[in-house]
Amino acid sequence: MKQSIEKTVRFVALSLIERVEKGGAYSNLLIKEEIERNQLNEKDARLLTELVYGTISNQIRLDFYLAPFLKKAKKVHPWVQQLLRLSVYQMEFLDKIPTHAIFNEAVEIAKHRGNPGIGKFVNGVLRTFQRQGAPTLETLQEDERLSVEFSLPMWFVKRLVAQIGHTQTQLLGESLMRPSHVSARVDTRQISRKKAIDFLHEEELEVRESYLSKYGVVAEKGFLAKSNLFKSGKMTIQDESSMLVAPVMQIQPEHHVLDACAAPGGKTTHIATFLDQEKGGRVTALDIHAHKVKLIEENATRLHVEEVVWAEKMDAREAGEQFASETFDRILVDAPCSGLGLIRRKPDIKFSKTEKDFANLPKIQLAILESVAPTLKSEGLLVYSTCTILDQENNEVVDAFLAKHPEFEKVTPEVNHYVQSAIKEDVLTIYPHTFHTDGFFISCLRKK
Repeated sequence: MKQSIEKTVRFVALSLIERVEKGGAYSNLLIKEEIERNQLNEKDARLLTELVYGTISNQIRLDFYLAPFLKKAKKVHPWVQQLLRLSVYQMEFLDKIPTHAIFNEAVEIAKHRGNPGIGKFVNGVLRTFQRQGAPTLETLQEDERLSVEFSLPMWFVKRLVAQIGHTQTQLLGESLMRPSHVSARVDTRQISRKKAIDFLHEEELEVRESYLSKYGVVAEKGFLAKSNLFKSGKMTIQDESSMLVAPVMQIQPEHHVLDACAAPGGKTTHIATFLDQEKGGRVTALDIHAHKVKLIEENATRLHVEEVVWAEKMDAREAGEQFASETFDRILVDAPCSGLGLIRRKPDIKFSKTEKDFANLPKIQLAILESVAPTLKSEGLLVYSTCTILDQENNEVVDAFLAKHPEFEKVTPEVNHYVQSAIKEDVLTIYPHTFHTDGFFISCLRKK
């Protein structure tokens, strides 16, 4: 039994969930590595993804369900807690898995990882849970209910409610319970979006046009990264909201652009498609880590824009010392942030961040803006973007920068009519439930 139990999808899922909780790796990357390493078939790959994402995404709710059944337990080892979460997730959220299969495998895993006694304990908890059912959320106060129902940390719920209110927080939470769509950006210099979609349909991929970006396609079914368009560098995986950044920069072919926080290079390579080497156009892409600079260069080569991409290892907070005043026509600060807009694709982010992070992150973001500001030419555009949804990293950072720099003014981002509704007070804030994409923030600042 030892050999076979360790190869089951549930055993592997438990191992990945443990690794995520211990920190150091995101769930999406671990799942991808495991699928490739074990060469899982499509059915097992889907189940592994569902189990890992689902259990992590619903962690607070699962613990709430389990709490009454663990009151008498003296001590529950962390891995046993994870096994119970994994099992209850299947019982409560997946209707195609027979209960006896969930019980049997959970008990076998418990005996293998621990001993027969732990196997009995797991079996007893799960059978009691099955008989009595999950406790109701109706007795909880509003903020606590939102926290438990959507497994959002209480501090995060309180900030969201203060920012967008209970109704919108409810809608946001419901949105996070639905799977994300994989989207890709088509290089329309090489192939039109219509032809790209036709080509993908021929490969039996179900795709549609993105409503947000004229460069985007959204997969309803199939793996875009396995398509020939991806392999040939005519298309790259990128979220729809992220595709809005380069166009709002209003880049001309001859411009010199700074991408101050560039890795892995998705926005850099999009910027590059608007530039012309013969006219002097180029984008200088910075990252603080050498291996990420190499990643930018590799992506630029794969997407056939390497002739206009100059990648350098540099801390963006030192850009003002390294580049002369008024060097760049356009600057992008896609700032390091909490990443809370990515919760749907990286559910573990919400548990790895704490309120303490928001004491330091805005300081770093503001320091980068301060550093790059002098290097922008007069009448140039500075675009500040993040993949987070909290005002502390977005509007408040922009307002603090503008208070110190009267030579800059807000400019309304130019987007299509579909996205227009997300613009308030001249900045674009996309929440995960707005268009069912990543959460994102974009502010355009012109140097007067």
